[in-house]
Parts: sequence; structure tokens; C-alpha cells
Amino acid sequence: MVKHNNVVPNGHFSKQWMGRVKTWLDQPKRKETRRRLRAAKAAAIFPRPVKGAVRPLVQCPTVKYNLKERMGRGFTVEELKGAAIPLRYAQTIGIAIDRRRRNRSAERLTKNIQRLKEYMSRLVVYPLHGMKAGDVEQMKGVVMPIEKTVPEVEFSAITDADKKFRAYDTLRMARVDAHLVGFRVKKAQKAQN
Repeated sequence: MVKHNNVVPNGHFSKQWMGRVKTWLDQPKRKETRRRLRAAKAAAIFPRPVKGAVRPLVQCPTVKYNLKERMGRGFTVEELKGAAIPLRYAQTIGIAIDRRRRNRSAERLTKNIQRLKEYMSRLVVYPLHGMKAGDVEQMKGVVMPIEKTVPEVEFSAITDADKKFRAYDTLRMARVDAHLVGFRVKKAQKAQN
């Protein structure tokens, strides 16, 4: 039974809800379509790599992600000059170019120049016409993917000093010392005078 002074329930259910229901019944067919389109695109760009051009390594933005490295949109003009690759020629041999990106660190600049030089040393240029699917094998994955390195972990035995060490107390004392540093300096100067 309804208690208290509430509105008498009368459900408004004639809102043509069937028009707002989303279904996903065509998902298997979409999967087939996507696969067919990928195969058609690969055949159209043969013998170039399926995943597209080689891309630079860039740092992710913001403090949260700036330790991570990812693929960028394209190499800068400065990086191409450093690798001695003409801009117009770079576009024809599968090098992505981004004219808006700027080099903010010398380390990243040298790393990407080295990446371009390595790409050029591996590059095989085929004739423009007359290539068939059986002549060469088309590359399926990403061109020069990021090599993730796992840092080595060093293990050591727990000593008596480690067992006696009190981390919380040490941090607490460090915080107190930092808080009182000005007061202690002032007190020492007063004592000298």
C-alpha cells in the first residue's frame, strides 16, 4: 500500500519505446564487411604495408601520461632534414609527415632521426608498375613498432637493519624537521646575539 502524501502512481507507458531501442543484430554481417574492406584496401595499396606509413615516437601529454611513449601523427620537417630525406620524396616512400608538430627536446629529435635512418636502411623500393601479389609479401603489422622493454628487478635479502627501520616514524620526523626549520634557524640566531 502507498504511504504518505505521494502522487498516485499512474505509469505513462505509451511513449513508443520500440523506436528508442538499439539493437545489434547486424554485428556478424558488419564484421564480414569490415574484413572484406580491409582486404580490398590491402590489395589496393599493394606492395605497401597494410597498417600505413612509418610514424615517429612521441611522449604522451600531461603529467599523468608523460612517461609513456606512443606513435605520433608524423615526422617533423626538422627530423627529415636531420635524416637527409627530401620532403617530397618522403611522402612517396611511406613516411608520415606532420608539419604542425614541433621538436621540444633534442633527445626526442635525435631518436626520431635515428628511427628514420634505420627505416631508410631497411627500405626496399619496388617499381611503380608491374608488381603482382605473388612477387613479394605484403607487410601486415605496424611498420617499426614500439619495442617495450621490461626493467630488470633486483632482489636482495632482508637484513636486521631493514627489520629495525621504522618508515612511518622516519617520515613523520622528516615532516616535523621540514616544518620547524625556520623556527630553529631563528632560535639559533637569537642564541648567538
